[in-house]
Amino acid sequence: MAGQLESIWVKRMKRGPMDALDRVRCVAGRGLAGNANQGGRRQVTIFSKETWERATAPFANPPPPQVRRGNLLVSGVDLAHSRGKVLQIGPVRIRIFGETRPCEQMDAACQGLRAALEEPWAGGAFGEVLDDGEIEVGAPVTLGEAETGT
Repeated sequence: MAGQLESIWVKRMKRGPMDALDRVRCVAGRGLAGNANQGGRRQVTIFSKETWERATAPFANPPPPQVRRGNLLVSGVDLAHSRGKVLQIGPVRIRIFGETRPCEQMDAACQGLRAALEEPWAGGAFGEVLDDGEIEVGAPVTLGEAETGT
């Protein structure tokens, strides 16, 4: 599958506002430069534009994707069942560790959003950054099989 990076957001502090960026520096084993989540397995949250649009279509006024509080919005890539696979965004690889489940912050942003994102993988995926490098909106995105030995 091939797609592209549609949007980038970082949050300066936990539960803080999401700042839109045109590009961001990725740090292997840490995450996105300037983002509150650093290290661990949940360094970056990725979600799909197509899945977002399908999940929010029933809303009279669909919320903008930044209310999802994810870091990277991709298109043309199906993240369902991507656990263990590697997402390539431009020069940077991200190992997907699992599915991101919606939390109470979704309903605080838009009533009913949490339920809309309950469909499996509708909330996106989370993972760890494997490479140092810079990614930018418009970069190509591919989802490959799990890598061994990394």
